[in-house]
Amino acid sequence: MSEAPTMRVAQERAGGVLTLTLDYPARRNALSVPLREQLFEALEAAQGDAAVRAVVITGAGGTFCSGGDISGMDVRDAEQGRERMRRTHRIIRLMVGGRLPIVAAVEGWCVGAGLSVACASDTIVASAEARFMAGFNKVGLMADLGLPFTLPARIGVARARQVLFYAEPMGAEAAERIGLVDRLVPKGTALAAAQLVAQGLAAQAALPIALTKRMLAEGLDAALERERDWQTMCFLSADHAEGREAFMAKREPVFGGG
Repeated sequence: MSEAPTMRVAQERAGGVLTLTLDYPARRNALSVPLREQLFEALEAAQGDAAVRAVVITGAGGTFCSGGDISGMDVRDAEQGRERMRRTHRIIRLMVGGRLPIVAAVEGWCVGAGLSVACASDTIVASAEARFMAGFNKVGLMADLGLPFTLPARIGVARARQVLFYAEPMGAEAAERIGLVDRLVPKGTALAAAQLVAQGLAAQAALPIALTKRMLAEGLDAALERERDWQTMCFLSADHAEGREAFMAKREPVFGGG
């Protein structure tokens, strides 16, 4: 009997900084449903732990996150789609509006749902070899996990349209120029640099950061509720079925607009 593939969120504590590492090598850290559950549980536990003052999120094996796990994206009805989004949105609510400052450490590809997780962080530290892309429409979906809210807040609406509509890869230097990346560091050093940033945040007064995060998150709940309904529509569309089938078959999709 073959062993189940590694799929975990590894945790490491150093002082007041908690580092969470997405580790799903079989899918380049794709955000599968089990991985999302583990990430939520780790973030929720950290929220209630007074000893944790800041969080770093990164990916194992030189990739931050390759996006959603298409192989497990099998929504059959509206209620299933809405429940899937509700459970995932718990992560984004904790990241954007929770008390803890969060730093993303990006090496390699940061795609789709991975880009959403990065943009839900307060600071994005990326290596010079990092690559960013919002590839949702390639599988017949809209951007989700709060990205339609967090991305324009980072780079403005006009640039967000270009990122979301065209699904073109963007290098780290270009991402820094438009404000998508906050700090650019040499290849292989993103995690160490992000942990250093997190240590600085952990040393600050916690309440002002928590209240500022809450204020900056105003409007998120309404955006997530719309996303929950509209992404469910996309899950049940013919174009998503075609996009998912094409992705699994490693061919170009042919969308019919349905």
